[in-house]
Amino acid sequence: MDRKKAAAEAALELVEDGMVVGLGTGSTANYAIEGLGRRVASGLRIRGVATSRASEELARKVGVPIITLDQVSGIDLTIDGADEVDPRFNLIKGMGGALLREKIVAFASKQEIIIIDDSKLVEVLGTRTPLPVEVVPFGHLRTKDALESLGCKASLKGGSSPFVTDNANLIYECRFAKIEDPEILEAEIDLIPGVVESGLFIDLATKVVVASTKGVEIRSKK
Repeated sequence: MDRKKAAAEAALELVEDGMVVGLGTGSTANYAIEGLGRRVASGLRIRGVATSRASEELARKVGVPIITLDQVSGIDLTIDGADEVDPRFNLIKGMGGALLREKIVAFASKQEIIIIDDSKLVEVLGTRTPLPVEVVPFGHLRTKDALESLGCKASLKGGSSPFVTDNANLIYECRFAKIEDPEILEAEIDLIPGVVESGLFIDLATKVVVASTKGVEIRSKK
């Protein structure tokens, strides 16, 4: 079985009848959405809150009932992927361009379950993937300058045909040599006018489901 699919299947065992479930975005999260669809068809009663239009479309296609975040007071459990995970469960997320809604849903969730294969594990964030940052289009080149003043090389996602998020914003992919203190960097990025949100997910993940050639391991935050 594909390692991503194996991680998703293990995470689905944590979903209980009657839950409000956050639906992540990306290839790994898609396995979870498809699995939820099969379980709904078998009688599982849940409601889903999607983190992107793509995830909502897939959920509706496989029969997962969809509601908005404003229709509930919170989310019981969210299943989502990540681009990097460090030993403290800090994450880089959002290379697929859905980081803003992913973070809003994660913040509203009692449990944030991250499903990955072992290639996503890193000792220090930023060593394998750039950090995506969502910015408003107005004056975005000046926002880029401010981001680069923090020590990265920032490239517009999509280049000459820029990627536009579900929120009508742009994404800059910020390449750092490494991110030794993600809490401080997140605060510095958030202070830049024009920044909507960064793909640093600090203290949000509660469990990480890791699939490797040796099997699947569920790690809980200490």
